[in-house]
Amino acid sequence: MNNVPASDPLVIAGRTFHSRLLTGTGKFKDLDETRRATEAAGAQIVTVAIRRTNIGQNPGEPNLLDVLPPERYTILPNTAGCYTAEDAVRTCRLARELLDGHNLVKLEVLGDQRTLYPDVVQTLKAAELLVADGFDVMVYTSDDPILARQLEQIGCCAVMPLAAPIGSGLGIQNRYTLLEIIDNAKVPIIVDAGVGTASDAAIAMELGCDGVLMNTAIAGAKDPVLMASAMRKAVEAGRDAFRAGRIPRKRYASASSPVDGLIG
Repeated sequence: MNNVPASDPLVIAGRTFHSRLLTGTGKFKDLDETRRATEAAGAQIVTVAIRRTNIGQNPGEPNLLDVLPPERYTILPNTAGCYTAEDAVRTCRLARELLDGHNLVKLEVLGDQRTLYPDVVQTLKAAELLVADGFDVMVYTSDDPILARQLEQIGCCAVMPLAAPIGSGLGIQNRYTLLEIIDNAKVPIIVDAGVGTASDAAIAMELGCDGVLMNTAIAGAKDPVLMASAMRKAVEAGRDAFRAGRIPRKRYASASSPVDGLIG
């Protein structure tokens, strides 16, 4: 797993993690590639689309849990493909049944098939229902700071704003709104969607995000396992840079060597 200092853990709903890179499990060519890329990423939390992935609901078919066992990874069921609050809640309850009472879920309720932007009205509704039903909800949302605050107030344990449309690879397109969300949040803020390459992940972490979740950026790369390794390093470097504190931006040059006490 990632070599993250024990003094800087990621804590979500009382659970402690030492990797700030969360990875998806879709889009890989097979389960073996899924396993190898997940290991290279050093991920501890892996998302699973319950409506698209077999984790036991289809006996006799390849089971994702055979290569990513719950004893080693925190399985994060997600509601990908849901377009109503009712569908999302039903999917989370199915996941809880399949995973023996597991209550940590990733909520996403989509509003448009072309952009895959979230339906924020349905997302708020589903979040309220799931929190009331005892779920720990990590929620995919737009980059609206007011909405992020509302989701936190409902009781979501992590807010996951997009940085660009899902699968677009456009990188961090909304630094100002992400900063507004980060600066006012009391729960982890995890960028979800839009990352294309390692520098994007580093930027998200340098802004102060608590983590980054990605799937397409790794699974869609020419070499997914190598890209997973690159993303791991970028997340670690970005977090270190954030904690170290960057120098201020200036309009003019500043000598890097002392100007007093020159020789000769």
